[in-house]
Amino acid sequence: MSPMSSQAVVTQPAKLVSACTSDVALLIYVALATVIVHLLTGGRYGFHRDELATLDDARHLAWGYVAYPPITPFFARISLILFGTSLVGFRFFAALAQAAAVVLAGLMARELGGGRTAQLIAAAAAIPFCLAGGALMQYVSFDYLLWVLTAYFVVRLLKSQDPRWWLAIGCSIGLGMMAKYTMGFFALGIVAGVLLTDAPKHFAGKWLWLGVAASIIVFLPNLIWQAQHHFISLDFLHHIHERDVRIGRAKNFLPEQLELTTIAGLLLAVAGLYYCLISKQGRHFRMMGWMYVVPLVLFVVAQGRSYYLAGAYPMLYAAGSVCGERWFSSLRHSWRWIVGAVAWTMLLLDIAITAALTLPIAPVNSPWWQRAVKVQGDFREELGWHELVQKVAEIRDSLPAQDRARLAILGANYGEAGAINLYGPEFDLPQAISGVNSFWQRGYGDPPPETLIVLGLSRGFLERNFSSCEVAGHTPNPNGIENEETSDHPGIYVCRGLRQSWPEFWKDFRYYG
Repeated sequence: MSPMSSQAVVTQPAKLVSACTSDVALLIYVALATVIVHLLTGGRYGFHRDELATLDDARHLAWGYVAYPPITPFFARISLILFGTSLVGFRFFAALAQAAAVVLAGLMARELGGGRTAQLIAAAAAIPFCLAGGALMQYVSFDYLLWVLTAYFVVRLLKSQDPRWWLAIGCSIGLGMMAKYTMGFFALGIVAGVLLTDAPKHFAGKWLWLGVAASIIVFLPNLIWQAQHHFISLDFLHHIHERDVRIGRAKNFLPEQLELTTIAGLLLAVAGLYYCLISKQGRHFRMMGWMYVVPLVLFVVAQGRSYYLAGAYPMLYAAGSVCGERWFSSLRHSWRWIVGAVAWTMLLLDIAITAALTLPIAPVNSPWWQRAVKVQGDFREELGWHELVQKVAEIRDSLPAQDRARLAILGANYGEAGAINLYGPEFDLPQAISGVNSFWQRGYGDPPPETLIVLGLSRGFLERNFSSCEVAGHTPNPNGIENEETSDHPGIYVCRGLRQSWPEFWKDFRYYG
């Protein structure tokens, strides 16, 4: 063997070892650990009512839906193709999206000049939201990722001063609008950053406008869908926003930012904001500061939900970790051990506490569960769906044959309708009908039903619209849990004789939730 070939044999394993222990590899390992955690815990409890709606929409792929743009149902459809109706499989892509955001947080720290420690700290700070945001298959997961991806591309733009990054920024914004329309607020932050700082202006020529064009092209299919459906999502968003303000969901926007960031994350975010907006070292990245401040102000004024701003924090974690790493290096050696131990202890405690309170791991009705439900009320809405469908099947089986011939199951909310459509085939039940969100567009069947099993509607409404209605059962509650189904409308009715024609009734039956 020649000396050169011998050297090549030695070099290849060395390169492999180097790649497996590189900074990027470590970030990927951390992110994969979060995916594993989600896979191990994601099968507890059951589908959340929001997931039931997304799952049903995934069976009817379109460029838009009443409640959200198409990206989340698209990934839900891929989950159904790959994993069937497995609960863990259904949540896989949400977990993967959150893991990708963890990696991007570390990579932003790297691009800002941070070493391995800064990159790992930025990634660790992003883990608490990753654990909470990846626990359910919801649009929050993909919206969050695309905010973080957009911020990463902006960092690359500011560091390289290569205007071609505007194309990537534009595509990411367009995809973000296909996940959740709050991406528009982040885009306004980028616009403010361009107008209020000098850094990007000298490379903001044609490539910026090509980026704008790219964002429009990517978003165009959903925009066309909205035009074809009379911009129905605007009516939906107006209704949901009024509801959220009325019941107080938007009143604690600023205090709840601490829940999004946790204590260590908030300290990093403050340091990152200082780094981007004030420090001399961060003068090339002033734009990132405005990308946080402008959406923050807009959400406060518009009375948005606290989690709308979640995707803006990883870039601040990255900047804060770089700022902290430089300060850390200026300390005496003896102090470094103390500061480092405190910092990592805080980060790990935040991760552990978030995992305990937001992952579906507490035994139902245990003291741990009761504490977790106060933080993560969604847990209550993940129980009892299969039992509810089984009860409906029992009621159907108790009806005379002539009633079962033209029977429909009317679910007032998307949880009920989605549960019937998911578990109903097991009991040979028909697909549910409902007036909520995109379910309304799918109609009431042909021929129209004559007998209905009704869930979730008040007796007064039913008696006004049907000639006869009787209570046939109640929502089962095997766990003794108070949730929307067991507390707000437990009655299950059998109704006959619609007082008007089905087209007339259905025309006015549309509503949002």
